[in-house]
Amino acid sequence: MGLPSFDSFSPTARQNVWRGDELGSADMPVLGTGHPALDAELPGGGWPIGAMTEVLQAAPEAHVWQLLLPVLAQAVETRGGPVVLIGAPYEPFGPALAAAGLPVEALMWVRSEASAARLWACEQALRCAEVAGVLAWLPQARVGELRRLQLAAAQHEGLLFVFRPEAMAQSASPARLRLQVVPAEGGQMDVHLLKRRGPPLAMPLTLPARSERMTALLGASQSRRKRRLQEMQGTQVQIIQGIQQEAREETNQGATVVRLDLRRKEGQSHAVDRVAVAA
Repeated sequence: MGLPSFDSFSPTARQNVWRGDELGSADMPVLGTGHPALDAELPGGGWPIGAMTEVLQAAPEAHVWQLLLPVLAQAVETRGGPVVLIGAPYEPFGPALAAAGLPVEALMWVRSEASAARLWACEQALRCAEVAGVLAWLPQARVGELRRLQLAAAQHEGLLFVFRPEAMAQSASPARLRLQVVPAEGGQMDVHLLKRRGPPLAMPLTLPARSERMTALLGASQSRRKRRLQEMQGTQVQIIQGIQQEAREETNQGATVVRLDLRRKEGQSHAVDRVAVAA
């Protein structure tokens, strides 16, 4: 006896069937990521609530806030509870997060180097209904331990993001959504969708790795540095011209003036290049 074809299902039954070549609909609540291009590729159009999202990176601190700040700010505003950071590699810079809509008082930072302690803290935070979201750095967690966290996240429908090394990309994971984030040129980041309810994504999504404000500040700093370098080079040219004039007046001394290459090469700096020293 053969299996029934998809067309033989009633219209109501078809709505509950997911075809592997289509982007699945979300079977749980979601929150928008704040990145329209990413929303368009995720089931339901956002981060899953009550399920684990796994983020793989070479550097554990890279691009975390630029990727997650929009949804964390939204979750805190909606639920009113804190965001718990477990094993974060560096202390977060409060003013920058507050400027993006995530108040400093909404953060709880749990510091521990022991893997077991991090897992325990993560599970306890997920079991607290008031917590808006949990960000946990768990490089040594095993599949069974991650499965327990997945079950704990489902109890109170909280956000759960687990950060692990990119070397884990080929290992099994109970995460509902799995990403790999890689730095890209021009202040961008490439987001690879390793696991989602839908077909594989052939090409990574390129998202901004810096906020618009930070990009503008860096651009202004580079412009000021370039302008100071040009002014300094102009002053040095005037000095050389003066030396050349003196040399022409003292040709009987056999003086020779050699023009220096004032352009700084990669990896080099001149003693008179104060801009290079300051940088």
